[in-house]
Amino acid sequence: MMMMKNPTKILAQFTKRVSDLDWRILLLLLLPLSLLIYISVSSVISPTTVGIVLSSFSSFSPFRSIFHNHDEIHAYTEHGALPTLASPAEKSLWLKARKAELERSRIAVCLVGGARRFELTGPSIIEKILEFYPNSDLFLHSPLDSNAYKLSLLKAAPRIASVKIFRPEPIPETEVQNRVLTAHNSPNGIQGLLQYFNLVEHCLNMINDYQVENNFTYDWVVRTRVDGYWSEPLGPENFIPGQYLVPSGSSYGGLNDRLGIGDLNTSIIALSRLSLIPWIDAAGLQQLNSECAFKAQFTTQNVTFATRRFPFCVVTDRKYDFPPSRFGVPVAALSSRGPLSGAKCRPCTPACSGDCVGPVMDGLYKGWSWTEWKNDSLQLCNARGDWELGWEKLYDKVAGKRLADERKRIRDMKLSQCVEDMEEMRNRTPHWVAPPSMDICRLGLPQ
Repeated sequence: MMMMKNPTKILAQFTKRVSDLDWRILLLLLLPLSLLIYISVSSVISPTTVGIVLSSFSSFSPFRSIFHNHDEIHAYTEHGALPTLASPAEKSLWLKARKAELERSRIAVCLVGGARRFELTGPSIIEKILEFYPNSDLFLHSPLDSNAYKLSLLKAAPRIASVKIFRPEPIPETEVQNRVLTAHNSPNGIQGLLQYFNLVEHCLNMINDYQVENNFTYDWVVRTRVDGYWSEPLGPENFIPGQYLVPSGSSYGGLNDRLGIGDLNTSIIALSRLSLIPWIDAAGLQQLNSECAFKAQFTTQNVTFATRRFPFCVVTDRKYDFPPSRFGVPVAALSSRGPLSGAKCRPCTPACSGDCVGPVMDGLYKGWSWTEWKNDSLQLCNARGDWELGWEKLYDKVAGKRLADERKRIRDMKLSQCVEDMEEMRNRTPHWVAPPSMDICRLGLPQ
């Protein structure tokens, strides 16, 4: 029968062997193993914890060549920004942790504008923003028109905090507003700008009322448009404390105002589009378009902003010259790989793709309606006329079955179904200010 060796003797032999080893090699084995054990027993890892662990490892000189960029990961994590020098695996870990952290925070999604093509854009907003962050609260501010019945699609949103569908009325124009703003390139002049600014700022009022009533404050506010089609989810790397993020491109001399993401403090500045006009006037700035006035809100209030590319475009029925001239407007095909950062788009058979795109886009003024086009990320439509016959099939192919089914549901919707959906949406919304569901539905579905 085999006798078990004396444990004390075994330990002594092991200690003697270890003493002959380079302790740095042992550290190389033990510390990564500790990290793996720590990660395996942690169900949820916050970005801060990941940053602390990795940066503590990087303080050991044997690990500097392995964890050389983890000090940067920690620094970026503290500010909520994606580490740029990390490996793909490290970025994936960071994004997962950041997403988990955001899902424990309070997020308000402010959705504004008319429902022109909401059967195309709405399902993408639900899937790529509202369902991607199921803890987010939806705030809808939209004018009543013949397309408002399409907003019934939002009954599928995980959480709805407040809805206001209103009958538009003229906004009195002041001397200060006419001095600061310009009607140039605004389809409806100064009044059009004021209506748009009111859409945005009143959504901020809705958010504030909800906070006061429920005695809490939101950590983040996402402001986006009803006519935005999202091809990919809104990534967690776009939530940075103390910094307001807007899309790159389509800046028209200022800042692209088709999307904005920020914490509550920066969002208050960004969404106060009417209230800050006197401040802009006091700074001596005059005759500004929407984008320039938007930028002035940040510069006059000393708020930091940044631009980056986002996976969405603004679906438009408007007609534009093709090919676009220096100050023209390129219209992207919905099938473009993107990200399109809020560029105008429509479902079309591309009239210009591949090698054709570069010469066209190089001819545009970069500080106006330009958008990124390299790496085959952009295809262009000929938008001189109406949408082409068969655009539905083009959309369905790009959007996929789920979104295509929603488009068809709106196409085939009956008045009774619309009323039922709108009532279902109303019954689960704490704050509902809108005409009767029958009136909304009948305006677009007279049958």
